[in-house]
Amino acid sequence: MVEKVRIDEGVIMLSSQRVITVVTERAPQFIDITSQIEKVLEATGIEQGITVVFSHHTTAAIRINEKEPLLLHDMERFLEQIAPPQVDYKHNDFTVRIANMGEDECPNGHSHCQHLCLGTSETIPVNQGKLILGKWQRIFLVELDRPREREITVQIIGY
Repeated sequence: MVEKVRIDEGVIMLSSQRVITVVTERAPQFIDITSQIEKVLEATGIEQGITVVFSHHTTAAIRINEKEPLLLHDMERFLEQIAPPQVDYKHNDFTVRIANMGEDECPNGHSHCQHLCLGTSETIPVNQGKLILGKWQRIFLVELDRPREREITVQIIGY
């Protein structure tokens, strides 16, 4: 759904927000979501503006990078080296940890630490109804924890 927001006399901005779901298979995993974001943008009719892609999770990041298989392998390996799963994390000690415990809680301190190096969102300019991305750039959901459904908000503002 696209909402009209009057900014000033004669100026109307459009705003659209949609949540998409991505199913992951492993961690770390780079999942190209560019086509899904492009479809959301196309449905809005917005020609000029910005698109924000935001992960609802602290163990799944949004990043822009190149989709080249060997590079993706290198980046996955880099994340595993920066915060290895087998290291002792206080977050994983369920005998003393009491904060933010869910029913499906698992030892994932490494995932949170990896997320520190990545981030929760990306902002992409829109021009002539298209995402402005470099020749090799793609938008990725980066799974850092374990296979599951992930939610991503795509918000587009423009005219």
